[in-house]
Amino acid sequence: MAKIVFLMADYGHDPTETCGPYTAFKEAGFDVSFATEAGKSPQCDTKMLEGLTQRLLGASSSIVKNYRVMAESEEWKNPLSWTDEHFTLDAFDLVFLPGGHDKAVTQVIDSERVHQLLVDFFPKTKKPGKKAVGAVCHGVMVLSETKYPDGSSVIRDCVTTALPARFEQLAFWGTRLFLGDYYKTYGAGSENVEDSVRKVLASPKQFKNSIGPSPFVVEDGNYNYVTARFPGDVELLSQKLVQLVQGL
Repeated sequence: MAKIVFLMADYGHDPTETCGPYTAFKEAGFDVSFATEAGKSPQCDTKMLEGLTQRLLGASSSIVKNYRVMAESEEWKNPLSWTDEHFTLDAFDLVFLPGGHDKAVTQVIDSERVHQLLVDFFPKTKKPGKKAVGAVCHGVMVLSETKYPDGSSVIRDCVTTALPARFEQLAFWGTRLFLGDYYKTYGAGSENVEDSVRKVLASPKQFKNSIGPSPFVVEDGNYNYVTARFPGDVELLSQKLVQLVQGL
């Protein structure tokens, strides 16, 4: 049975980008685990789950329903701790990194411990390796910020996508009056996710972009590494990851 782990912050991940893949992985018969900093049960961004923000900007009713199922699962209630000295990613076939706009997700993006774990794990995804990584939206930043001792990112030689700058800017300016700088995870005036990822690549051309509404997923040719832009891509991303893991 394939084993999957979600590396997460305690709070703030997008529910669609978490629950969508979780549901697909469970339906495929995979063994799914969650890991947070100290083993605290995570909670996704309530703005995307409740109230006016959910109805206008957030998760669909089906995702909200599936989120409640996920939140009652044993794996959600009893996550692993990625700071535990005995925790390793070697036990897993796929590491998944969901995104999210809330500032709390910087807990995982900026974690030196998570970076150490991924520095060890990511090279094992090089084909024909039997390990894989999937990421969406801000989840790609966990990898772009993960550096080898020489300062190069673990995804330096990969093709990838992430949240497009145009999407981020439209969301920020379109909601600033009532959500402030919510859509800028590192604060107003901070670098766009796309720019943060592009600058660590060997060539900016390795960043693959689409600003269309159709689902868009990028699969690297040399690594078992699959990425997507935002919640609208999650269903396709989940399908691609299930197929990838089943073929390892």
